[in-house]
Amino acid sequence: MRTLRTAFGAITLSGVLALSGCGSPSTTQSTAPATAKAVTQAEIDKAMNTPTTLDFWAWVPDIQKEIDLFQQKYPNIKVNLINNAGATQQYVKLRAALKAGKGIPDVAQIGYDRIPSFTQTKSLLDLTPYGAAKLKPDFVESAWTQVEQNGGVWAIPQDSGPLGTLYRTDLFKKAGVEAPKTWADFATAAQAVKSKTGAYITNLPGNDMPQILGFFSQAGATPFSYDGKTTVSVNLDTEITQKVVGYWQDLIGKDLVSTDPDFTDEWYQGLSRGKYASWLTAAWGPTFLQGTAKNTSGKWAAAALPQWEAGQSISANWGGSSNAVMAASDNPIAAYMLAEFINHDPSSTLKLANEQFLFPTTKAILTDPKFTGQKSEFYGGQQVNQFFADVAGTVAQNQQWLPFMDYVNSSHDETLGKAISDHGDLKAALTAWQQQVVDYAKQQGFTVK
Repeated sequence: MRTLRTAFGAITLSGVLALSGCGSPSTTQSTAPATAKAVTQAEIDKAMNTPTTLDFWAWVPDIQKEIDLFQQKYPNIKVNLINNAGATQQYVKLRAALKAGKGIPDVAQIGYDRIPSFTQTKSLLDLTPYGAAKLKPDFVESAWTQVEQNGGVWAIPQDSGPLGTLYRTDLFKKAGVEAPKTWADFATAAQAVKSKTGAYITNLPGNDMPQILGFFSQAGATPFSYDGKTTVSVNLDTEITQKVVGYWQDLIGKDLVSTDPDFTDEWYQGLSRGKYASWLTAAWGPTFLQGTAKNTSGKWAAAALPQWEAGQSISANWGGSSNAVMAASDNPIAAYMLAEFINHDPSSTLKLANEQFLFPTTKAILTDPKFTGQKSEFYGGQQVNQFFADVAGTVAQNQQWLPFMDYVNSSHDETLGKAISDHGDLKAALTAWQQQVVDYAKQQGFTVK
């Protein structure tokens, strides 16, 4: 649980300080230039037949299984795995190594939202010359756009988190409601669920920025953009985002939605005891829930996220990560081949999906019956993997990130997140969040649009 929490948005003060210490937008932490000339097959063959040792940093449990498959195919390449406790810890260690100029891994797992912070410091290798661009048709667009930015391919997608709804069928039945098709239906159902079951229709945590950003994305907002150089765009406070927070403000004010911090003991107990009738979560949520609320097996089902307009079919993404090759690697070809194999080879990606429970990003696995055909007893026999595989194709293509998401996260917790937790003025807090992020960007030397 702790690993999942850190992977999908946790933050520590040390992470903020580490990023702040990187300096101005022109700071370069690695002197290794990206290769401009396309790598030939002969060069790849030579590299993969030369005894080589690679260092690989990741936080996925048991990813050694996929590494073993790679080493079976390329016996001359040895991979040393450093499995860190979670994303936050890994980022702190990685930034420290980059600053010191030593101990940098060849390949590192990096969340999509953190890629710009590493490209900004020229710490990642552009994988285009190594053949990464040819992989684009094999991945879902929502994942590929996270790694292909500003003229380069900076990582290979590993997993993603298309949003949907997990709901208690027994509580919804008792309330006389079905899975809401629209947000208006959701508000109506919230009243029925509360009055007839005593449960909240869902929980909106104040400590989870990635979820609220997912709601913004689904509504059509693009809060951030970055040109890869010194210009950023910050549009947190807009008509669209004000509509979203105003919607939740109304439900919170009527005591129809709880605001417990998520991934805490109280929240886990709430899921188990029926305090929340649904969880608006990502595709990694179904497996997580099975381990958290075992006593509720058979009482859950998956449905689409409510839509702002009837007839729409729009989702968004919450979470996900990639494997990037560090620019300082002395063995870039072998490092690229490792990142590609783990996240593109069918044998490896199927293992990641079925054994490590990472939601896949390749079209091959998203259509593979070995993944989609599984029926879950916990979800009443529903083929939940198939459901989220279908959702993956509806993710809005508007999620971009700033090169200082650590600060954006901490600022959220001080403004909008606090207002959610305290049942305060969400609209005013959203405006305050916008101003804090703009001020910080300017202080760091960025031009803000």
